[in-house]
Amino acid sequence: MTSHRSRSLTAAFLALALIAFLAVPACRPGSEAGRDGLRPLTLAVIPMGTTHEFWKAIHAGALTAARKLGVEIIWKGPLKEDDRNEQIQIVETLTNAGIDALVLTPMDDKALVRPVEEAGRLGIPTVIYNSALSGGSPVAYISTDNYKGGVVAAERIGGLLKGRGTTILIRVIASVEGSTKREQGFLDTMRSKFPNIKILSDNQFAGVTTETAYQTAENLLNRFPQVEAVFTPNESTTFGAMRAIEDHGLAGKLIHVGFDSSSKLIEALEAGRLMGLVLQDPFQMGFKSVATAVAHLRGEAYEKTVDTGVFLATPENRNDPLISRLLRPDLSILD
Repeated sequence: MTSHRSRSLTAAFLALALIAFLAVPACRPGSEAGRDGLRPLTLAVIPMGTTHEFWKAIHAGALTAARKLGVEIIWKGPLKEDDRNEQIQIVETLTNAGIDALVLTPMDDKALVRPVEEAGRLGIPTVIYNSALSGGSPVAYISTDNYKGGVVAAERIGGLLKGRGTTILIRVIASVEGSTKREQGFLDTMRSKFPNIKILSDNQFAGVTTETAYQTAENLLNRFPQVEAVFTPNESTTFGAMRAIEDHGLAGKLIHVGFDSSSKLIEALEAGRLMGLVLQDPFQMGFKSVATAVAHLRGEAYEKTVDTGVFLATPENRNDPLISRLLRPDLSILD
């Protein structure tokens, strides 16, 4: 009697266990759980650098999306924006750590192809943001229209010079697709729309720090004292050139149009020492990059190419609501 009752209880227990097992969906890549089935989806978000205000806004947008969507992000990038070996090492380390997706802005459009391809072989999809990759089959690309950014800068300078005068382009580094597109957009527009503006120099690379940008601008101002306008296509070149222009006593006299924003650049814009800042929307870029990667992992519909917009801040429109938000993105989530 006791043996029969024991067998009945055992059978009932096994039946309940089977029902419970069938009621729980299996955890697999692309579901709410991560690759090991024991944790939330985890995305590695890798910038080119971590010091400039632009990257902080990317981080804020990415973290906002992660919290909204219930996923985790690992934010890790090189200290300097020209250390491609460190960025490659970060990508390789994190892809081997079991992440679910890679969200990457490559500082070298060719050198990062192999690590992205290796991530793909491990079943890890990649969303590229900010600057394109020459291969690697990413699942989406989220960026500013960088070529258009250069066009906007050229039109601002051409308009302020009234179609006549002299200008200089200070480049960043050769390997970054994004800034190269800005530089090309600027040169193409100058040559086609403003043929009477002479480009005194367009082949000098400033590197990725404000100090090297300062030295490059200093050398160019000494070489071309007659220059009337300068375009600098990222945050570090803009700040470095601005300092050199101030040291030459040309602030507010020489037309300077830069790219991106920081507190010091906003001060210069307000004071009329900068006549324009071409702005991206890095917060939205970070947000949409993470949201797109999550949509891919969950099998949801998403856009494979997203343009986050190009805007021009001037001393005249700096207080407009949209421009003010782009100049001063909300970074409070990082506190």
